[in-house]
Amino acid sequence: MIPIFDRSGSPVGWLDDDRILDDHARHRALVYNGAVFSYAATYLGTFSHGLFRNKHGATVAFIPGASGVLLPRTKVPPIPPLPHFPPVKPVPPLPPIPPPPSLSWSGMSWEQFLQGT
Repeated sequence: MIPIFDRSGSPVGWLDDDRILDDHARHRALVYNGAVFSYAATYLGTFSHGLFRNKHGATVAFIPGASGVLLPRTKVPPIPPLPHFPPVKPVPPLPPIPPPPSLSWSGMSWEQFLQGT
């Protein structure tokens, strides 16, 4: 599992192959062909070059090795949790054409991103 960090460098979740888990190891979203979808098949944003971007192209979170925005120093992540049993993957719809990537950070929190707000 790969830790996910927010704009302050705090660990907020985990990337396990194509599944996104929150910091309590609950399955929250999926990465499908560079698009991020909730388990309800709601389009949330994109994942590219290690960056999670919202629907407007602003960065919300990142994984180690990401590039494209100025990254904060990261805090040490906890030991990866044992994930809960994953729900059935939905058939995601065709994602919209994403906006051009922004060089800025979003004011949106990771939790807001996962909720699609």
